[in-house]
Amino acid sequence: MPDEDEVRTDIIDKAANYGRVGYRMVTHMMRNEGQRINHKRVVRIWREEGLILPHKQPKKRRLFLNDGSCARLRPEYKNHVWSYDFIEDRTMDGRKIRFLNIIDEYTRECLARIPRRSWKGTDVMGTLADIMLQRGCPEYIRSDNGPEFIAKCQRERLSSLGVIATCIKPAAPGRMDTVKASTAGCGMGF
Repeated sequence: MPDEDEVRTDIIDKAANYGRVGYRMVTHMMRNEGQRINHKRVVRIWREEGLILPHKQPKKRRLFLNDGSCARLRPEYKNHVWSYDFIEDRTMDGRKIRFLNIIDEYTRECLARIPRRSWKGTDVMGTLADIMLQRGCPEYIRSDNGPEFIAKCQRERLSSLGVIATCIKPAAPGRMDTVKASTAGCGMGF
């Protein structure tokens, strides 16, 4: 066709400059501009050029804290936000083993990955203390609501160090609450 190159350039231009549009939308846009074009021609050129419809981006939901404020805790610098959680696996003989993983969310660096058969709150706190002695204390530490992470003694120790403990709410992944802890000692030293 004599106008093939012009139509091809127009289709590529619309696909590149109008964000998330597919061949149907491009066809409608060209028809609205007064061009008489068949959708099959647009599809053919669309495929020949290897154009694709970009995937729809999922919307990020707002996170609300207990005080009514809306905040999404995002790390802004090294040692700002740490996360820790367990990964469970089984050995060849079928026995359970749990790995404590601690990461710095800003650098995505794994600060610790320690395997054990069983973990207690004091074990977790001891591991955190060792890492904090080497790297300094984070501003926030994020975890789920496992018994090893929300123990009163552990929250108090973190609070006395100036670390704000945040917990993901049950049944709401990604939703966080700041754990308020008293500053009373619990007899667990570093």
